[in-house]
Amino acid sequence: MRVVIAEDLALLRDGLIRILEAFDCTVVAAVDNGPALLPSLLEHRPDVAVVDVRLPPTFTDEGLQGAIEARRAIPGLPVLVLSQHVEPLYARELLTDRAGGVGYLLKDRVANVAQFLDAVRRVAGGGTIMDPEVVTQLLARNVPPLAALTVREREVLGLMAEGRSNGAIATKLYVGDKAVSKHINSIFTKLGLPPSDDDHRRVLAVLAYLDV
Repeated sequence: MRVVIAEDLALLRDGLIRILEAFDCTVVAAVDNGPALLPSLLEHRPDVAVVDVRLPPTFTDEGLQGAIEARRAIPGLPVLVLSQHVEPLYARELLTDRAGGVGYLLKDRVANVAQFLDAVRRVAGGGTIMDPEVVTQLLARNVPPLAALTVREREVLGLMAEGRSNGAIATKLYVGDKAVSKHINSIFTKLGLPPSDDDHRRVLAVLAYLDV
C-alpha cells in the first residue's frame, strides 16, 4: 500500500512512517506543510493519504483543503484526515464528497496501532470511518427526533456513523446480524431516512440528519 503523509510535527510524522512501513506500507512522500500537499498527492496518487487538518503556514485547514482539492482532481482518492480535537465542521466538509474512501480520526488514536492501521486500511479500501469521539459528541447534541430511539438503537446509530458494517456492529454488541438489521430498519424509519446497505451512504445519511 502506497501512502502519502502530511504532518508538520516531526516526531509524529516519523512515528507514522515507522508504523506504516512496519506493516507492509510504503510511504512515497511525507510533507510538513499545506502548499506541498496537493502537488505530492497529484504526483504520487497514493492508495491512501494520511493528512493533518492544520498545517503550516496558517495552521487553519490547509491539510483538509489540500485533500479536498486532490479528491476533485482524482475522484475517490482515499484520505484519512487526522485532527487534534473534535471539530465536526471538518468532518462534514470531508464527508460531503460521496466518492467514498474518507475518514476522520483524532490524533490520539494513532497511539493504538491496531486501531490506526484498521482505519487506514478501511479508508484505502473505499470505506468511511469517523472517530468514535466525534460520533459520541454528535449523538449527545439536543436533536429532538433522536429521543424516539431506544438506548440500543442509539448505540447502533453511533456504530453506523463510525462506518461499521452490520456484521461489525453485531460483533461489537454481541448480538446477531438479524437483530442489527431490525434495529437499523427501526432507526431509519424513526428518522425518516432511506435504508441502504452502502456504508458510506449510511454515514452520510446519519451525518446529514444530525446536521453536523
